[in-house]
Amino acid sequence: MPRRVLLALTALTLTACGSTAGGGADKQLTVVMWGGDDQKKAVAAYVEPWAKGKGVTVKQDSPTDYAKFRAQVESKKVSWGVVEVEPNFAVTACKNGWAVKLGKVDTSAVKKELVGECGIPVLEYAFTIGYNTKTFSAGNHPTSWAEFFDTAKFPGKRGFWKYATGAMFEAALLADGVPKDKLYPLDLDRAFKKLDTIKKDIVFYETGEQQQQLVSSGEVPLIQAWNGRIFAAAKDGQPVANEWNEHLLSYDQLVIPAGYKGAALAEEWMNAFLADAKGQADYANQSAYAPVNPKALEFVTPEVRKELPTEHEDQRAAIIDYTYWAEHYDKVTERMNAWMAE
Repeated sequence: MPRRVLLALTALTLTACGSTAGGGADKQLTVVMWGGDDQKKAVAAYVEPWAKGKGVTVKQDSPTDYAKFRAQVESKKVSWGVVEVEPNFAVTACKNGWAVKLGKVDTSAVKKELVGECGIPVLEYAFTIGYNTKTFSAGNHPTSWAEFFDTAKFPGKRGFWKYATGAMFEAALLADGVPKDKLYPLDLDRAFKKLDTIKKDIVFYETGEQQQQLVSSGEVPLIQAWNGRIFAAAKDGQPVANEWNEHLLSYDQLVIPAGYKGAALAEEWMNAFLADAKGQADYANQSAYAPVNPKALEFVTPEVRKELPTEHEDQRAAIIDYTYWAEHYDKVTERMNAWMAE
């Protein structure tokens, strides 16, 4: 994603220089994410401790770039080792031979539905209903996507991420009464029709910082949010909160570009990461994005644990179907852009 985004992480690179045997200083790990504090926290939590023990030098770069990923593979000049990506890109990269099929990575500790042929999960996050607590109190705010779309009962602007896989269409269909287990394949005609009902009130954001500013200021008192961004804003004293009911679960994955000469080192780190409950917990405690190894929850503080999507599974509407999005992303994006321009 031009994500998080996100917030969150989106790409790791391990680059082995020289010999990859032993723990000599000739080994190097380059970490590529979406930048910002999230990247610094992630690297400090579960990359640097491993690297120090292995004698690996850690370097960083940002952000993830899918075009660059593909160009490196096709030119056979691969410098990236492990790249954090959206699962739909992982599916596409695997299908087209751009990513390595992971044969030596033990994924038994994580949920099967978050694992791909070429990708392993790195974190879980949720699309929640984020709301401004000065505009809407804890007992008087939307608790469903149907209420989120009800501008008569809950007046004000609505915020959505300006990205096809940002769960806007899933939210619209849930608001229109589609059963949770019948979301996919998405009925796009029905979704756009529902979005038309609040189109004049929609404000699109592109970054996590914009998301936080819009809802914290009250300019957009209701926003489809990344749970960690609302957590961080509230921690900084902003008047915001997450509504967990009908949240949509998302996650990021790690892949290795095809042709990477240090693939063995990359898979070694992947195995270490998946088993590193303490490192995953350290990052979760700072970000409120859930660890992928359940054992890590033992090390997450009670205050943060209640803000993780893993603690609200009974309120979950669905897990985003990234296999669907791998097939339909381009077409839906084209239609979405045309609809926004109308």
